[in-house]
Amino acid sequence: MSVEAFPMRLKSSQKKRKMNIGCGVSPSSPTTTVVDEEVAIRRKLAMRRVLEDNGGDGSSVRDFSLFTTKRGDTLFTQSWTPVDSAKNRGLVVLLHGLNEHSGRYSDFAKQLNVNGFKVYGIDWIGHGGSDGLHAYVPSLDYAVADLKSFIEKVIAENPGLPCFCIGHSTGGAIILKAMLDAKIEARVSGIVLTSPAVGVQPTYPIFGVIAPFLSFLIPRYQLSAAKKKIMPVSRDPEALLAKYSDPLVYTGFIRARTGTQKLYNEASSSDKSIKLYDGLLHDLLFEPERETIAGVILDWLNRRV
Repeated sequence: MSVEAFPMRLKSSQKKRKMNIGCGVSPSSPTTTVVDEEVAIRRKLAMRRVLEDNGGDGSSVRDFSLFTTKRGDTLFTQSWTPVDSAKNRGLVVLLHGLNEHSGRYSDFAKQLNVNGFKVYGIDWIGHGGSDGLHAYVPSLDYAVADLKSFIEKVIAENPGLPCFCIGHSTGGAIILKAMLDAKIEARVSGIVLTSPAVGVQPTYPIFGVIAPFLSFLIPRYQLSAAKKKIMPVSRDPEALLAKYSDPLVYTGFIRARTGTQKLYNEASSSDKSIKLYDGLLHDLLFEPERETIAGVILDWLNRRV
């Protein structure tokens, strides 16, 4: 399996509790009802954005679907398919970072389409249009298990095409942990990680430590774990405004559990590469140099299909 990477960060979410209906069964708590209503609002917005964008510039067909996890949670997923699907050369599963959602990467997904890659995005638990308290993840293992199931689904629906994973920040950490499953690792042709968080600080588990045994595309400057509500993750004012004014992006206090968990102990690859960028911040694909970053990723993918 080939590996490449970028910068990253972390986030959390809460499993949605379902309301039981029937004689002698207590109704759902007010808290559960509020969460359910909030999820419905987020999901409706996520769906509307896909429908409004479908067709776009004519190079892609954008669609959404709901994916049910083995726990019974409903996750929002979407896909970007090249208009000429007969020229599909590969698959890409995109995994966003903490507090984000898959729709933020729509422009990049369309660039992948132009290069012959069908793209899938999934909002992990508590994010975007998926179930769960916004920005709360009771266990990162939930997101890992969900990603593994989703990868299997994507590959089953597209037999014969190589599958790559691209993960940003905590999304990168989730991908790395999923790759520890030999069955998943064997089915994935390569991974690209932007700012991946591969370790968690116990007091503020948003920022991670870059692991030395994987290849990455990362900025030399890593953000400190300063507790800021709005963090300087891009030098592009418009990109920052778009991120922090997006209702599907969580900008409140971090919903973190106490305790430390190592995301993984070791990973290896016979095909590695690393790129460091002076002066760039955490969200590489939203920096002014985003076209350069995207070009490096596309070149890496194109040389492997």
